[in-house]
Amino acid sequence: MFNSKFGSIPKFYVRAPGRVNIIGEHIDYCGYSVLPMAIEQDVLIAVEPVKTYTLQLANTNPLYPDFSTSANNIQIDKTKPLWHNYFLCGLKGIQEHFGLTNLTGMNCLVDGNIPPSSGLSSSSALVCCAGLVTLTVLGRNLSKVELAEICAKSERYIGTEGGGMDQSISFLAEEGTAKLIEFSPLRATDVKLPSGAVFVIANSCVEMNKAATSQFNIRVMECRLAAKLLAKYKNLQWDNVLRLDEVQAKLGISLEEMLLVTEDALHPEPYNPEEICRCLGISLEELRTQILSPNTQDVLIFKLYQRAKHVYSEAARVLQFKKICEEAPENMVQLLGELMNQSHMSCRDMYECSCPELDQLVDICRKLGAQGSRLTGAGWGGCAVSIVPADKLPGFLANVHKAYYQRSDGSLAPEKQSLFATKPGGGALVFLEA
Repeated sequence: MFNSKFGSIPKFYVRAPGRVNIIGEHIDYCGYSVLPMAIEQDVLIAVEPVKTYTLQLANTNPLYPDFSTSANNIQIDKTKPLWHNYFLCGLKGIQEHFGLTNLTGMNCLVDGNIPPSSGLSSSSALVCCAGLVTLTVLGRNLSKVELAEICAKSERYIGTEGGGMDQSISFLAEEGTAKLIEFSPLRATDVKLPSGAVFVIANSCVEMNKAATSQFNIRVMECRLAAKLLAKYKNLQWDNVLRLDEVQAKLGISLEEMLLVTEDALHPEPYNPEEICRCLGISLEELRTQILSPNTQDVLIFKLYQRAKHVYSEAARVLQFKKICEEAPENMVQLLGELMNQSHMSCRDMYECSCPELDQLVDICRKLGAQGSRLTGAGWGGCAVSIVPADKLPGFLANVHKAYYQRSDGSLAPEKQSLFATKPGGGALVFLEA
């Protein structure tokens, strides 16, 4: 297909995997550790550097139209999360890191088998893949950690205020192990998953595009505002506090104690902008221009108590999950399952990032043999991940398929159906032979 598109053959190939986050949802951008693993599904790009200054992109999927632009004039339209913009994010990140004005052109054919808008990080895999493509074309070198940090930052060109989990696991993943990813500084530690259990991914078939939704960016802002109010309550210098983890670090207390501070400092009723201004002693104008992002300036209610409670409790669950994996007690699958169930409840009730179909799917998975099940990825659609005893796997897959996907109304299109067991895969890499 490369030949029919470009009349030539590729010089090299790059792949970057999707990921499933086992536990630790919506906390990476608050500074807390998360526990993902790479999946086998990936984005694959065939590349031919060319002497012109033109970037030509094509996709094996006819739903994604061809695109070409001057490599020296990269424009990313935040208002339209079109597929090629994710490629441009990765390219621009590398270009800016090295301070380059003249970029060589390239012909790229993109292929991928990560279900889109499913919470398995297809968009971040494309950003990471494009970053590695650009680095390789330039003949430069960066560490995996540097690449992950550049790609995490550059994905924000498209308007998503994410943390760095997706890009970090895409580069730092290793076959056979999940990773505890910690931030500031970025590092990854192996987490050995239980041998007697399998992680199963099930797609709810409700598509959610992170960049297209304001909900994601509102949550980021609610966490920022909660951090500022908690800091003010504790008489800390609140104006330079941006993340919930900074408040905990400044106070030097445990996550459990942070939950108690949250109970004292914040009320469950939603806050309006005026009340936030009163608490911080600032004007509405200062709130809008100095704290809120352009896409959250018109939000009228902020649920600060609920968001902070989710983040601090979820951060604690991640650490408990890792500890159980290390200690490997007899009933570890049951214990890990309970943590996953608690995580889903918190995502559903405190962070409000689930949806009715996901709740139903998680419920079906638990009833049919999963020890634990939760939404994974940003939520509002996408996938659930379940921990299933290995000996129950064949029956579990068959029964979930029947209960969720084979509805009498035939409402789920077969190509969107994704139900598969997964094991931890390797990270992004460059290779010369297809």
